[in-house]
Amino acid sequence: MHTPEYVSGHELLAGRTAVVTAAAGAGIGGATARRFLEEGARVVIGDAHARRTKETVERLADEFGAGRVHGAPCDVTDEAQVRELFDLAERHHGGPDIVVNNAGLGGTAELTEMTDEQWDKVIDVTLTGTFRCTRAALRRLRATGSGGVIVNNASVLGWRAQPGQAHYAAAKAGVMALTRCAALEAAPHGIRVNAVAPSLALHPHLAKVTSGELLDELAAREAFGRAAEPWEIANVIVFLASGYSSYMTGETVSVSSRHP
Repeated sequence: MHTPEYVSGHELLAGRTAVVTAAAGAGIGGATARRFLEEGARVVIGDAHARRTKETVERLADEFGAGRVHGAPCDVTDEAQVRELFDLAERHHGGPDIVVNNAGLGGTAELTEMTDEQWDKVIDVTLTGTFRCTRAALRRLRATGSGGVIVNNASVLGWRAQPGQAHYAAAKAGVMALTRCAALEAAPHGIRVNAVAPSLALHPHLAKVTSGELLDELAAREAFGRAAEPWEIANVIVFLASGYSSYMTGETVSVSSRHP
């Protein structure tokens, strides 16, 4: 099936400030940063790749205006860098209204061959990194007293099983549980916390670390017979960040034809 036409912006996030992690690549984070800008938001980008972060900020600033785009290197396994990313949003825009926790790390290894290092690295980036950023976001959002939104990037593997993905699936299931618990704690402060769970979103990095045969097999299982474009996932993140989802919290939205 063909990819649908790109949806234009409708100012759904006008006047709001968003922090987006792992947003300097060609995947879901980068697509989300661009979609937020198209919807009128100011965006602060964090990414573990310093050079790529700088280049992405410059490119988006040229397109959307220097005052609307800032960024800093941010490895979500480093608490000091997480704090600096939120400090940056505060210095330029008085703090975030929206936080998108997109940083995650995959890999493939059978359990009997998986090392502690492989397990720990995936958990630290994907689950504990989401915890660090959620904690930082809630502290800032609660202090302002004006509500806010957090959107976490989970995965359908948080519900389903796939060989070689025990560490990643466990981490993403943890992100879903973290989302539910954080939502209950945040609700009295007018803060919403939700997650998206994509199945297969094709981007250059995934193509590098996954065989073409497996990607073709996974795509064939999808109802549309193709992987999602990153911007199709970003559209759902825009919805969760906007007022159109004002009564949703603690939810994980499957962006897939295969839930669970």
